[in-house]
Amino acid sequence: MSKVNLKNRKIAKIFLGVVIIVITLAFFPSFLLNDALLNSSTGTLNEHFEKESTSNIFTEIKMGDLQVPIIKDGIYDKYRSNPPLSFVKEQKPNLDLSWFITLEKERKDVGFVTYSPNFYYSNSSITAIYTADMDTISKLIPSSVKEIVKPISFSPGIGLIAITSYAYHYCDNGSYNELSISIVTTTPRAKNFGLISLVGELNNKSLWGYVLKLPVDTELARVRGVLGYNLPKWLIPIKYELDNNNMSFSYYNEEGIFDFSMVGKRLDVKKSETSISRLNFINVDIQGRLTHGYSDVRAIKKASSTSGEDIQLNLSNGPISKFIKSLKIKKLVRYDYQPEFQAALYTPNFLTNE
Repeated sequence: MSKVNLKNRKIAKIFLGVVIIVITLAFFPSFLLNDALLNSSTGTLNEHFEKESTSNIFTEIKMGDLQVPIIKDGIYDKYRSNPPLSFVKEQKPNLDLSWFITLEKERKDVGFVTYSPNFYYSNSSITAIYTADMDTISKLIPSSVKEIVKPISFSPGIGLIAITSYAYHYCDNGSYNELSISIVTTTPRAKNFGLISLVGELNNKSLWGYVLKLPVDTELARVRGVLGYNLPKWLIPIKYELDNNNMSFSYYNEEGIFDFSMVGKRLDVKKSETSISRLNFINVDIQGRLTHGYSDVRAIKKASSTSGEDIQLNLSNGPISKFIKSLKIKKLVRYDYQPEFQAALYTPNFLTNE
């Protein structure tokens, strides 16, 4: 055999080895993950939301062109997103307000007068980050947004979806519950290096995403979110529950029929350390302009897991369930249990694509 042929065969072997390494590195992350726990809840399709009785008296205020019901003499009725911290301390004496003392509010006109940031004094949440079909989620992002950010590529053909259930126990708007379904994206105008991009955002404690769905269970939260933050909010019944083992949220359609539930295991949070991170979102306003908003989150008690058994989605044939199924979720990347956190939500600013 000639020396030339031997040399060519060595080159071919080296090339093949490099290809194998590249393919392994590309797909290996998915091999390490647990399957997402998605259950069928056909047995609860006839479950209806039962509204809890309340002694609250409501009044109406005007926001933009809308009449919005709010709790009479509640925190929002009295202070319109700008309550003195002394009032909050009086109402909730056990809350730590030291972080909020360091933040300054600014008067904003966003179709109604508000004060930014909006303070969230006591809250709980569970978050699941899943792998999802890249082609599917890419089509859900407007082209103008994709000029600024890109869905992070976890592995070839695979992107990331974050599903979060929030219980805002006490905030400038009173209290309400919320569901967030978002695509995890790169930072603006950054190269998409997949896991490297994701790790970079985690290290910088500044995550970026495009919000797909954001239903809430009060009209005040809906109107403020749509008019003031350009967010895809609508009104549905939501039930928050906490027992000895789990934190759970049940979501219903607009007629009050069960849609899906998200159930997260209560993890050990004894080793929690207080930390602050930023959640950024880019959306498009009603006039087609790009906007950037963000929420600074102060985690007080938090724990994470990668076990697929720790977080589950119980899906029906309801509208949100069908949407989640369409994302082709496969693997759980991370589950975050956050029984106690605080947040400051800032109104969006316009963003250019230059």
